[in-house]
Amino acid sequence: MSSSVSLKVGVLGSGQVAQVLAKGFAGAGHPVQIASRDGSKLEEFSAATGIAAGTFADVAAWADLIVLAVKGTVAASVAAAVASQAAGKVLIDVNNPIADAPPEDGILRYFTGPNDSLLEHVQAAAPLAHCVKAWSCVGNAFMIHPQFPGGRPTMFICGNDAGAKQTVAAILDGFGWDSEDIGSAKGARAIEPLCQLWCAPGMQRGQWTHAFKLLKL
Repeated sequence: MSSSVSLKVGVLGSGQVAQVLAKGFAGAGHPVQIASRDGSKLEEFSAATGIAAGTFADVAAWADLIVLAVKGTVAASVAAAVASQAAGKVLIDVNNPIADAPPEDGILRYFTGPNDSLLEHVQAAAPLAHCVKAWSCVGNAFMIHPQFPGGRPTMFICGNDAGAKQTVAAILDGFGWDSEDIGSAKGARAIEPLCQLWCAPGMQRGQWTHAFKLLKL
């Protein structure tokens, strides 16, 4: 699917990442709605941006494409709550399995193990959605049109549906990213730890202005 195709994008979440992505999609010409659990948490954001706010269920039902941008500990439960509305739709999971416990020596703690991933939990919770992991290995300041001296950074994606990944890759291309497909949903077992790696220089040395780039021969 071309990045120029207009999609109704429903962003589920009220935090900074959700707001950045909602504004990014709106700036690219997509109709956008944003959601919180009770539908009223985003009134100020909605008034400032003109992006309509609603409940998870209502926004997911309205959308052609869903962006799940909530706290990692509740991502699967939110996916389960909108599973019927998300059936047959691309659902971009931008979350990471960050535990409530504090980091250790600047390394985030995860509630998943090395042979598990949050994306797999989300896909199991919404089995008829076409879940794709993306935007999980960079800070929100660089999610839309990142500018680095070394050129376009790489966003690692994965998911079980090839067409859904093509849609997400086209969207990322329009937002200034190269994409690298890491296979099925199990690929998130390799992608999600990149958040730990991305955050480590920031937590250890206050360095937050970086992104990953895959170099190839």
